[in-house]
Amino acid sequence: MAQTSSVPAKERYIPNALKFAFGGLAGMSATCVVQPLDLIKTRMQLSGGGRSSFTVAGEIVAREGFFSLYTGLSAGLLRQATYTTSRLGVYNWLFDMYKEQNAGATPSFGTKTLLGVAAGGTGAFVGTPAEVALIRMTADGRLPVEQRRNYKNVVDALVRIVKEEGTVKLWRGATPTVGRAMVVNAAQLGTYSQAREIFLGYISEGIFLHFCASMVSGLITTIASMPVDIIKTKIQNAAKGESQLSVVTNLLRTEGVFSLWKGFLPYYARLGPHTVLTFIALEQMNAAYFKYT
Repeated sequence: MAQTSSVPAKERYIPNALKFAFGGLAGMSATCVVQPLDLIKTRMQLSGGGRSSFTVAGEIVAREGFFSLYTGLSAGLLRQATYTTSRLGVYNWLFDMYKEQNAGATPSFGTKTLLGVAAGGTGAFVGTPAEVALIRMTADGRLPVEQRRNYKNVVDALVRIVKEEGTVKLWRGATPTVGRAMVVNAAQLGTYSQAREIFLGYISEGIFLHFCASMVSGLITTIASMPVDIIKTKIQNAAKGESQLSVVTNLLRTEGVFSLWKGFLPYYARLGPHTVLTFIALEQMNAAYFKYT
């Protein structure tokens, strides 16, 4: 992850197990804040209309109640516990291993990007089951009552998917999910580092610098990764028996190419703050570790 590059050097002395744990806890903390935006993004991606994010949010609150904006939170937390834990942990592990094998030399920009791609792909594969449950839970409210899956929580969702559709369906859409994660990590590493370097000439080191760089990184990453995310969402929410190819073909034929960027505002509004909040939480946990151990 890009934010790892700006973590103080002492971070390398944190035990590997805690690096994984801190990464997951930081992601889970951020998800508690941005979950409503994730739900709105999913609803917009699955909707065929040209409604704005504010319209969709208003309809959800009016029809399902305010707290329905947090539908699927348990799945979102499990996704962070699997995906973010693996992604940040694997990246730090690969980063340290590279330095050990190269006499302490820091990886080049290109190498960091490749490490991020590998870590993102690994984390995405591990987190796909929770991602499938999250997509289905956040999409349920837009379906007619008789077609809703009505999962009670993420555990119920995972158990029912296995019973009703088979274990393999937990990794439905794994290919675009892994592809999206690779794109996201590659984009974030490059743009975050570059934006941070540029802003450092005008903004002093601190949270505001990280916020500005993360929002620029989030914008570029959103543009690059949204098409893959849209396709992933459609595939994971598709009816049983519908092929991945037919899902993509129907999407392009009925909604057009620009539908691949549907829900841009909530997607960007989620990705930027989530990156910032994850980084801040990670910094605080690192600081607490050094203070109390």
